[in-house]
Amino acid sequence: MHKAAVIGSPITHSLSPVLHNAAYTALGLDWEYTRLECTEAEVESLVSSLGPEWVGLSCTMPTKRAALAFASSVTPRATAVGAANTLVRTDSGWHADCTDVDGVVGALREKGFSGGSRGVVIGAGGTATAVLAGFAELGVSKVSLVVREPSRAQEAVATAERVGVSVEVLRLSSVDLGALAAASDVLVSTVPAEATVALAEDVARAPYVLDVIYHPWPTPVATAVEQAGTRLATGLDMLLHQAFGQVEQFTGKPAPQDVMRAALAAELAARS
Repeated sequence: MHKAAVIGSPITHSLSPVLHNAAYTALGLDWEYTRLECTEAEVESLVSSLGPEWVGLSCTMPTKRAALAFASSVTPRATAVGAANTLVRTDSGWHADCTDVDGVVGALREKGFSGGSRGVVIGAGGTATAVLAGFAELGVSKVSLVVREPSRAQEAVATAERVGVSVEVLRLSSVDLGALAAASDVLVSTVPAEATVALAEDVARAPYVLDVIYHPWPTPVATAVEQAGTRLATGLDMLLHQAFGQVEQFTGKPAPQDVMRAALAAELAARS
C-alpha cells in the first residue's frame, strides 16, 4: 500500500485526508492518507524516517519553510514563494512544490476572474507570498500590499520581486482602503477574521475578493461581499484547488475534482 499524509502542528482538524482519500478511492488506488503531527524542527527527521511506501506529503504550518530547505529538488515557484506545501518522493529524494499557488489561481478563476493588472493584498505573511505568485500567473502586475507594520513585509516584497510583480507597501492605518479596493481588479485578504471586522465593507468594494479564512464562517468579509453583490472566493476554494494539484503530483492521474468537492461538502455538513 502506498502512503501519503499531511504534516504540521496542530494537525488534528486538517481537512486534507477527506480530500485525498476520496480522490484515491475514486481513482481506484488502494492508498492511505493520514495526518502526522510535526513541528518545523522535526521535518528533516520525520521525512527521512519514512519508508519507500511513502509517496507524498502535504505540508501545512509550521512546516513549509523546513520542507523547502529539506528537499533535494525544488520548483521555481516554491523558491519564489519561499515555502513548500508539497513534497513528492522521486528516485533521487524529495521534490518540493507550492500548490498553494494553484489554490489562489484556481479559486479566483472559478469565480470568474479572468485577469486585470491591479491587485491588493491585506497582510504579508506566508499566505501572502503564495498570493503574489498567483497574481503573477494571473497577469496582475501591480500590487498594493496593505499591512499594519511595513517593516514586516520584507519577505513578501522579495517574493514580488522574484515573480516580477511591482509592489507598494502601505500602512493600513494611513490608507483609504475603500478607494484602493474600488480601484483594484482583485483583492485578497490573508489576515484573521477578527482583524477584518472594521475593514470588511471597504474590502467588499473590490470587484473580486478572495478571503483565505474559512473558519469561523461566515467571516466579516464574506458577509460584506455577499451584501455588496461582488464575487467572493474562499479559503475552502483555495484548499480544493491546491489539493487537486497535490493529488495529480502524487498519483500522476487527473484529480477527480467533483468527487473531492462532494467529499468536502459532506465533511463540512457533518462537522457543522
